Amino acid sequence: MQTVLSAPDLTLVGSRTAPASVKVVRSAEWIIFAFLLYAPALTFFVPTTAGLRTRLASLNLVVILSYASLVCLDSTKPRLMLEVIRDWLPLGMVLLAYREMGWFAVPRQAALLESRWIVWDRLVLGHGGRAIIESLGPVVPSALEIAYALVYVLPPFALAVLNLYGQREMADRFLTGVLLSVLLCYSQFPFWPSEPPRIVFAGLDLPSYSSVFRRFNLWMLGEYGIHTGVFPSAHVAGAFSTAFGFRIVMPEGKRIYRSLFAMAVLIGIATVYGRYHYLADAICGALIACIVPVLAPVRRTNATAAIPRHSSLLIAEADWHVAES
Repeated sequence: MQTVLSAPDLTLVGSRTAPASVKVVRSAEWIIFAFLLYAPALTFFVPTTAGLRTRLASLNLVVILSYASLVCLDSTKPRLMLEVIRDWLPLGMVLLAYREMGWFAVPRQAALLESRWIVWDRLVLGHGGRAIIESLGPVVPSALEIAYALVYVLPPFALAVLNLYGQREMADRFLTGVLLSVLLCYSQFPFWPSEPPRIVFAGLDLPSYSSVFRRFNLWMLGEYGIHTGVFPSAHVAGAFSTAFGFRIVMPEGKRIYRSLFAMAVLIGIATVYGRYHYLADAICGALIACIVPVLAPVRRTNATAAIPRHSSLLIAEADWHVAES
């Protein structure tokens, strides 16, 4: 006599415990741990301010131990609340990574990189690019500024949609691509010390139209931006990796991932037109987002590997049929 639980494309025999394929540490969490170790190690290779190595090592050790404790607690005493926290916490860790890279900023005298990058910007913007964008007046420039402002909410939005459509088990696969793309950008900032064109070339090549949306973006960057580097663009990488990741884990959501790709394109254009980034930054950020799914493929696995660990979630997410033989 045995109990068989069956759902579409899924059969469990005898037990409601987690399958052996469930990983204790998720892929996105390994990426976070690697970055937290990378940051203090980086101080051996680039110029930094005094005491930064100790500060990073101390802070990141505490973060790693705290995060590991959460993982262990969720593994030994599984709770839905803990799993949800682990779904969303990686996005918060991106903010920490961003701030830590900001601590690597050091005073600079010359703008050697920027003087090379600006040539390509002026070639594109000055030979028809800006004119096309502004051909309808402030409409397109405002749309670009709105898209740029929304870059911060794209990954949380996509993650929320996965939850809404009962695809929470795909959260780690989605976040793996997003985190890898964004953190690969952050990790390079100290090697390409630079400032955005609106600062280095103040008053030059600026948009002809200013709007409340642009003022909001400038305020956000002024209050919370960092001055370590702008190459590659993590804004562009994050936007495109969100679109790619969503398409991979939920290919049936065509309207959603197509909208995400459209937003990513607008964000890429906005970074250059608004003088938030150089064209080189945007292109390299997009390339990283395109390459990551190829080098580190994030694919849907079979249903057995993707099922949640809690029997309550099993019942909530599928229409189970119980049969005894």
